[in-house]
Amino acid sequence: MTDLVFAEELPEEAPAARAKPIDPWVVMIVDDDPAVHQVTQLVMADFEFNGRRLQFLDAYSAAEARELLRTRRDIALVLLDVVMESEHAGLDLARYIREEVQNNHVRIVLRTGQPGQAPEEHVIKTYDINDYKEKTELTKRKLITVFYSALRSYRDIMIIEQSRQSLRRSIDAITRVYDSQNLRRFASAVLEQVAHLLGYEAQGLCASRISAYAASHIEGRLKVLAATSEYSRLLVDEEVESLPESVRQALDRALSSQASYFEELCFVGYYRSSTGNESLLYMVFSEPVDAQARELLEIFCANVAITYESLLLREEIQDTQRSTVYIIGEAVERRSKETGAHVRRVGELSALLAEAVGMKGGDVEFMRQASPLHDVGKIGIPDRVLNKPGKLDEEEWQVMQTHARIGYELLNKSDKRILQLGAIIAHEHHERWDGQGYPRGLAGDQIHIAGRIVALADVLDALVSQRCYKEAWSFDDAINYVQEQAGKQFDPQLVKLLTERLDLVRDIYRLFPDQANP
Repeated sequence: MTDLVFAEELPEEAPAARAKPIDPWVVMIVDDDPAVHQVTQLVMADFEFNGRRLQFLDAYSAAEARELLRTRRDIALVLLDVVMESEHAGLDLARYIREEVQNNHVRIVLRTGQPGQAPEEHVIKTYDINDYKEKTELTKRKLITVFYSALRSYRDIMIIEQSRQSLRRSIDAITRVYDSQNLRRFASAVLEQVAHLLGYEAQGLCASRISAYAASHIEGRLKVLAATSEYSRLLVDEEVESLPESVRQALDRALSSQASYFEELCFVGYYRSSTGNESLLYMVFSEPVDAQARELLEIFCANVAITYESLLLREEIQDTQRSTVYIIGEAVERRSKETGAHVRRVGELSALLAEAVGMKGGDVEFMRQASPLHDVGKIGIPDRVLNKPGKLDEEEWQVMQTHARIGYELLNKSDKRILQLGAIIAHEHHERWDGQGYPRGLAGDQIHIAGRIVALADVLDALVSQRCYKEAWSFDDAINYVQEQAGKQFDPQLVKLLTERLDLVRDIYRLFPDQANP
């Protein structure tokens, strides 16, 4: 059995690789004599280097050349005349290319019919050009030599530049993958960054088979974590057979051999962690992957495998922590005879409001995990008070109010961030915006934002839930009450944010419907 986790559309077959023609070398001729353009292009019409032909750009003045150079970064060679609209137009253009456009890749060959206007020794020393030729000496053979020399130099420079850019992209890609907060985002980031890293058009999927160490309930099953749009409708059947035949065969080959492998247009990465977790990366490319890209991909994926292992361990710790918080919260619920999913709903409502006020992703998750501890202090409240079916008398009410202080003292002993936040929430979630709450009578912004958020989430859920002392309210009646209490019991801005997101609030109640009436 295989879990498949994404949505959209599935092609009938694996994406077909499309043959992509090799781009030509771009050569710009800058000369005010049209005959020079014609002769050069005629002589070099059949020239080819490294399997690539030539594409010519024509500029009949330095001004025209400047316009082209502002928009083109793929020019490999400039054949440049010196005397055009001015005696030094070509030399000024050479300086413009290097200093203003800051293009140090293009090769510049100066061609002059008036060598006395620009002496060779002076020009080579003063200007950043790559060759100097008099037009009278440029026979076909010498012109071909110039092209080979210039294009070979340009090719090598671009290889060095691409390697530098690849290293930068590799570091950036690994960083982005490492910053993923969960396995799903991690897998999506891997797919995104591989295509970015190699600069190829690519489609693919990322899958894992997790051992009992990380999640025993899916032991031995292949779980697809993410996929590009070509494979994204696989959720429909939830079977490995839903994968295109070519993909299944590729994954089976990697799993059986326990090794990564390349084909001309395909890469399947296999990684096994020290704890037995297996991960697979399947990529199909629009053009062949060269040796340099393969090496880069292998380095990247080796780092990804390390990150994957760390993320699995982190998720297990976070899941354990989250489960512990819910167990504690639900234990308090049961003691107060409140069945259902109150603590989970308060957690989700709190996370929703935390995101609405602009908290970052990590802080939103802390709110989700800490808010279920808001009533943990009720473990210190006697049953006769906690579960009294009617209204509490003055003495009982005083006892009930102590649960805020008890919860704070329990949680504040820890230096862990979630429990510290839980301590604040336990202490302040019964404070009121108008200062009439307890235990300290704080008002407005004196109340921590986490306390204000949970105060609203807790009351809303308490109203729509059945309790020993009341029947459940309708969702609409509860929202009306919350709106009436904006600026009194609740932070008015939080009430506004809540009422702007009622569809999302209802979704939370559909997920956790116990004794709630949305």
